[in-house]
Amino acid sequence: MFISTTENSRWQECIPSSKEGIILTLGEEKQTVRGFGTCFSELSALALNDLSEDDKKACLDELFDEDKCNFNYCRTPIGASDFATGFYSYNETKNDYEMKNFSIERDEKLLLPLILEGVKRQNDMQMFASPWCPPLWLKTHDAYSYGVFNKTEDNLRAYALYFKKYVHAYHAKGVPLVHIHPQNEPCSNQVFPSCVWHGDELADFIGGYLGPALEDESVDIFFGTINGPEGGDRLWWTRYCDYLGYAMQSPARKYIKGVGYQWAGKFALPQTQDDYPSLELIQTESECGDGKNTWDHMMMIYGLARHYFRFGATAYVYWNLALKKGQPSTWGWHQNSLISVDGDKAIFTPEYYLMKHFSHFVKRGAKYVTVKGEMASNCTCFKNPDNSYVLVIDNPYRSERIITISGKSYELKPRSINTITF
Repeated sequence: MFISTTENSRWQECIPSSKEGIILTLGEEKQTVRGFGTCFSELSALALNDLSEDDKKACLDELFDEDKCNFNYCRTPIGASDFATGFYSYNETKNDYEMKNFSIERDEKLLLPLILEGVKRQNDMQMFASPWCPPLWLKTHDAYSYGVFNKTEDNLRAYALYFKKYVHAYHAKGVPLVHIHPQNEPCSNQVFPSCVWHGDELADFIGGYLGPALEDESVDIFFGTINGPEGGDRLWWTRYCDYLGYAMQSPARKYIKGVGYQWAGKFALPQTQDDYPSLELIQTESECGDGKNTWDHMMMIYGLARHYFRFGATAYVYWNLALKKGQPSTWGWHQNSLISVDGDKAIFTPEYYLMKHFSHFVKRGAKYVTVKGEMASNCTCFKNPDNSYVLVIDNPYRSERIITISGKSYELKPRSINTITF
């Protein structure tokens, strides 16, 4: 099969070319793929709720049905993300160290119904979760934005219990959580829900509190979601050695089953692969754009996905599932989405088609395969469990390119994304 998508022509089935082109050859088999997916949020739920029931169902079918986009590895926030309708946690009863007042009742209104729509369509769904911010009374100041965790013994124990109760509550609702990440973007002090942790602090929390609390639960702890090494002044305390490098040489290592990177975390991929090639590495948030959903941004995201898989990622997770057209985050950032809801109409964006070029064809358990040849830097290749190959390749140029692989040739349209199976 040969599927091509251009800016003006989406998901077109094409035929091979009779001309020989740039020869590509297959190389080594590398990491095993876990899957592809997106993130659930309250604002995504609100956007889909603007659609008719039939159109909403069609959108969810497109995203999660196994014979369509087949998203099977997705993310959800623990408490508020910056794409919640407002900032919250699951327990704002001050000094409730036993978490007696922990409750996910708010999630039952918007977030959980959306998650469970995805779960019921995807028989092989796996989920991971991370907080943007702990309960306010566990921070050094009374605000969801900015700040740090108040790292007293009582607070650390209470926060580990908070995660444990979250896992129990979500499993009880039928959410297949498999991974917990202790903090979203610990390098960032932001106007949205956030909490800065240095690498040694995360290691101490995982090794002394979170790891023991979740040891008997059916979830693994991933170190993440790490958004460093950052630039500027933050470079000097957000380096690889200050985060994963430190944690993996501490008692936390026994509990760390993988690492999740996003944004500037991409710069730590080569060091991670060099030091810990057997540690699972996932990409946790695709870079978000400006809400215009342009073709050029989609082409950039393809290069980002290729970079992650080249350096060992087993999964690639898109950020906004759906947004109302022109809808900013709670703090004012307009971002891209897979589905843009314009009034009562759903529009599948270029980045939806990009994700489908991967997720429709690449099955869980596939192996990433290296490629050699003059357009190897445009290729992302996989070998499925049934021994079939999937080549996702872009043509970023403004004229056609012909490539030849496994004895057949394919003409790639200008500025296109293509999937070839053989």
